[in-house]
Amino acid sequence: MESRDRNIVAELLCNINVRQQSTGKAANSSGCPVEVSIVIQGIVIGLILTVPVGPLALMCIQRSLSDGRLHGIISGFGVATADSLYATVAFLGLTAISGFILSWQDFFRFFAGLVLVIVGIRIFFIRPDTDGEKSLHESYAKDYLSMAAIGIANPLTLLFLMVTLPGFGFSFGGTSVISAAEFVTGFFCGSVAWWIFLCGTLGSVRSRISAGNLALINRVSGLFIICVGAVMLISLVLALAGISGP
Repeated sequence: MESRDRNIVAELLCNINVRQQSTGKAANSSGCPVEVSIVIQGIVIGLILTVPVGPLALMCIQRSLSDGRLHGIISGFGVATADSLYATVAFLGLTAISGFILSWQDFFRFFAGLVLVIVGIRIFFIRPDTDGEKSLHESYAKDYLSMAAIGIANPLTLLFLMVTLPGFGFSFGGTSVISAAEFVTGFFCGSVAWWIFLCGTLGSVRSRISAGNLALINRVSGLFIICVGAVMLISLVLALAGISGP
């Protein structure tokens, strides 16, 4: 009896295994359940990475309030593009590229910190238009490219994704290009949706903000961005000098 029961249990386990494998293959071939799941997971991870307010978000917010919602949204598109590039590298497990980025992370951190300090100083001293005249705004291309460059210079995004993706059941290098495209599409859409909502909402109330309040927002945003950039540079110098914090 015991051997018969064991055989029945083994048979059941075997059947469950076969069903799980066949279900996975069917899902992949039909394209519906797995594709939708991967896209949704991409959207969720994109939102998790984008929603917290950091220096890049403050730069997009400042541009929305100073130059208009479209300038902020286009800047957000630049950040989303940089993040999506890192998401592609992490999802496909491109160890050569990720290894190169991480091996040069000190240079990228220095570049990002320096740019943040310079941009923060510039934002701090921006004077809002008080005479009703239209001030000179940056071009949309410059908005996009500047934020994409700063986003690419932040290797912490890659580290975040390398820690987050395994928690969602993804294995590095064990996925196809099609799955990566589906994930990155969802990731980009989630990130872009947040920037459209955030910058669009703030841009719609731009006319209700007085010049004095806008100047205060520029001062606070600029000071915060300067501090973040300075911390990045100081921590890098301390790390290179072999001095660790408490």
